[in-house]
Amino acid sequence: MSSQSVANLLLATLNAGGVQRFFIAPGSRSQALAIAAAKLESASKARATVRLDERSLGFTALGAAMASGKPVAVIVTSGTAVGNLMPVALEAHHSSVPVIFITADRPERLRGVGANQTLENQGGIFGFAARSFEIGLDATEGHIGSVARAALDAAAPVQINVQFDLPLSDGALELPEISPVLPEAKPETSAVHVPIDDSMVVVAGAGGEAAFEFAKAANLPLIAEPSSMARTGSPAIRFPMAALLERQAEIKKVVVFGKPTLSRQVQALIASSELWVERSLSHGDFDPHGNATVVADRLVPQGRASDDWVRSFNIEFELSERQQFVSYVWQKSDRLVLGASDLIRELDQVATPEPKEVFSNRGLAGIDGTVSTAIGIALERGETTLLLGDLTLLHDASGLNLTDIGELPLRIVVGNDSGGHIFSRLEVAQEIASEQLSRFFITPQQVDLAALASAYGWKYQLCNSIASLDAAWDVTGPVIIDYRL
Repeated sequence: MSSQSVANLLLATLNAGGVQRFFIAPGSRSQALAIAAAKLESASKARATVRLDERSLGFTALGAAMASGKPVAVIVTSGTAVGNLMPVALEAHHSSVPVIFITADRPERLRGVGANQTLENQGGIFGFAARSFEIGLDATEGHIGSVARAALDAAAPVQINVQFDLPLSDGALELPEISPVLPEAKPETSAVHVPIDDSMVVVAGAGGEAAFEFAKAANLPLIAEPSSMARTGSPAIRFPMAALLERQAEIKKVVVFGKPTLSRQVQALIASSELWVERSLSHGDFDPHGNATVVADRLVPQGRASDDWVRSFNIEFELSERQQFVSYVWQKSDRLVLGASDLIRELDQVATPEPKEVFSNRGLAGIDGTVSTAIGIALERGETTLLLGDLTLLHDASGLNLTDIGELPLRIVVGNDSGGHIFSRLEVAQEIASEQLSRFFITPQQVDLAALASAYGWKYQLCNSIASLDAAWDVTGPVIIDYRL
């Protein structure tokens, strides 16, 4: 088969199986794939988005897949272009986001002989983080179809490494007609019953949205991280960390949903309690302390706790200035993306329980690609607010590039404290001189965010109070709100 025939068949089969978004970085070796994606877009069967930087491209695709729950495809050329996708593959693996990496490669005969942009083992470069398939020059239609179907059924990151040879493309070649590809049926899961009493709480981390219904049925206090999608109403606790300080001695049993990672206080509670865990479909098993009594696919409450037990977790708490800031952003946003910084931890302490769409890269909880992830979510879901620190913004500054993005209803709210404030809370702050802490950990930056916003075509608003933030809030995106803490 020719290079273009392989590309057309592969993308048409993926599209028939539900891939409607293709994210593309420009490249020569991948040109047949770009042409095939363009044809799908011209036929109104898919949407294509082009981004210059493969790392930003990959995180944009990750955000779109997170928001839609559907697989998306990322198309890149060979060499370092593929290596730039490693952080995306790692995050997607640890949060089970269905991203399909289609990486263009040289023919096998050109490996190991000094050919340009040729890796020794490009197929499989992501290791454990992505299941890998190879499509060689001798591929049959049956093999290409089986690879596409396996990628569609994976519900996790997949790499399809395609060898292309000259001629690299043929724009006149039409796409084949592919019958709809139906997903495999999901296996049924058995339930384990959990006896409920007045010594229990429910904890929800990323991927733990099922915790809300469990806690409601069991009448148990719910400690739900903002990114868990479970902090949606009663019995979620408004001030969970403050409540734990008062009630921790009485808690003997914890039921965990998802992957909680934000609070050391919660981790200490989990480590010292009898533990029940519902296996997360997105974030896998959770038992970092090796003390889980039960890890099951589904937990069902048996009995209910008393109303007095739930009411005892409702306490009063006075918000700090930082907490007033994050609380305002939370209350004003129906769809929120949270960066992995100090602000998500502040929000964890004070966010009101109410229905919201909340996203965050909590698979590995890194700060990279946060801007691009939020762009992907906004492209897929519409008006979105991103709350992050200044270092997290600058780490993905190139993601602000709006080329080929079109209208972007994204509001970026930067809690700007000139550096990594979170390090001032950690042990290292007590162990080294303040000058070393500032230089090596807090790392205050000197970037002019107004100039950065202007360079990439974003609106810019400077705020230093809740009143000024309120005045800036209705500025339509794309906009960067620089809130000085």
